[in-house]
Amino acid sequence: MTTALPSRALADRRYGSDVFLGEDLLGFLVLALGGAMAVGNVLALVRPPATKQDEDDLDRAPVVRSVVFAVVGTIAAVWALASLLTG
Repeated sequence: MTTALPSRALADRRYGSDVFLGEDLLGFLVLALGGAMAVGNVLALVRPPATKQDEDDLDRAPVVRSVVFAVVGTIAAVWALASLLTG
């Protein structure tokens, strides 16, 4: 004897259809984090801090790592935006 999982309509009636921050929460989070990752790394390259806060701080951000992280963040943000607009 197998038990079937409740249908979406039954689950909506039983628990309500309100989801915290909407149905697309994951897409919005990936968009925000990807965008922040891209913008933050580009700004670290374009405008490094004027003064060091600690003697262990670098003068400039590592270029290759920052470019790779900016590209990964841009891909994540574009993918999330496409998912939100098409779905």
